[in-house]
Amino acid sequence: MDAGADVRAELDAFSRFLPLPYRVAIILVAGVWAWGLNLQYLDVIGIDVPALIKFPTRQPASYVPYHASTYRFAAFLTIPLAVSLLLFWMITHGSSEAVASWEILPALYLLLLVVCFVLPYIRLSRSGRYRFLSTLKRVSVGGLAEAQDGKFGDILLSDVLTSYAKVLGDLTACVCMLISKGVSSTGMPNRGCGGSFMVPFIISIPSIIRLRQCLTEFIRARKQRQGLSGWGGQHLGNALKYASAFPVIALSALQRGYDPAKINMSEAGLFRLWMFCVFLNSFYSFYWDVSKDWDLSLFLSSSKRKDPEHPYGLRKHRFFPSDKMYYAAIVVDFLLRCTWSFKLSPHLDHFNDLEGGIFTMEILEVVRRWVWIFLRAETEWVRTHFGPPPDDILLGDFGNKIDED
Repeated sequence: MDAGADVRAELDAFSRFLPLPYRVAIILVAGVWAWGLNLQYLDVIGIDVPALIKFPTRQPASYVPYHASTYRFAAFLTIPLAVSLLLFWMITHGSSEAVASWEILPALYLLLLVVCFVLPYIRLSRSGRYRFLSTLKRVSVGGLAEAQDGKFGDILLSDVLTSYAKVLGDLTACVCMLISKGVSSTGMPNRGCGGSFMVPFIISIPSIIRLRQCLTEFIRARKQRQGLSGWGGQHLGNALKYASAFPVIALSALQRGYDPAKINMSEAGLFRLWMFCVFLNSFYSFYWDVSKDWDLSLFLSSSKRKDPEHPYGLRKHRFFPSDKMYYAAIVVDFLLRCTWSFKLSPHLDHFNDLEGGIFTMEILEVVRRWVWIFLRAETEWVRTHFGPPPDDILLGDFGNKIDED
């Protein structure tokens, strides 16, 4: 497809080396490898993730470790990706015109990626892929299974989708550019393809899903309220966390397409408002990760943080072999929640606007979620075997009978 001389002239070096469709594919395949690592290490330390997500028990005669099955599927996805990318590099040699003309190669791989997940005749990880698709179908409209049917698995997948929100936005842009006349999906990424707010809307969908799930949990908690079970305020606090992402997404879109004729605010004022919203979302999300998702005591009163039953800021029951791993996870989560701070640096303020910078930020968010899953699964295992934490440090109403997130 002829993308036009103007598009080819704008194609930066990073996009010539790694066009947008390949970036999306790499991050999606990396997520499969990461899930395998989650399963393997958590199994090593005695945490049965399949049991937590209510995955059907396999027959011993045909038993293959869940992480091994995941690795096989990841390798099955990786080999054609590597072949496609090497072939693309051999053909294009970094030429802007050739890169824009050979969009068929990454497009075919993305199609293959979809087929590998949905085709029932592929035996690799068949039950896992079926479970993934059925769960994705349920949560895609904000559905949430009951606890005995795998609610924790729904929550894990939905939270992972929030970390893949920008990747989904890029995938939307790829598809839009692919079907648009005179535009190449391997050309300069056009995240305004399909309208100024189509990609931002796609990015917001995972947060909408989690928001609806939190409200569903709140309604269930109200119906099940008995004695000390509380009124469900924990779930409203969680819903607020996801709702706080919407102003950030909207203001980011307005900054990208800033038009003083349409926005009754200066560009500097818009940036300051965005800074306030992203600061609020980041620090509230960090607080929730540590205190609610991981049940750590870092934000409790000083007397509870220094409880003799556990090290400073942690909790009594821990499965990871070193306390330093918990502190490292807290630091990593904080730093990666605050990557927006690059915009405050006079040397890195445009990093998030460069294609290489955008790709790096998307990778780092996937890494943050990968770390988060380790502690989130461990926390759920502790709650299952030792009971939930005794108090709600946000709203003071959470009791032992409500299955919380």
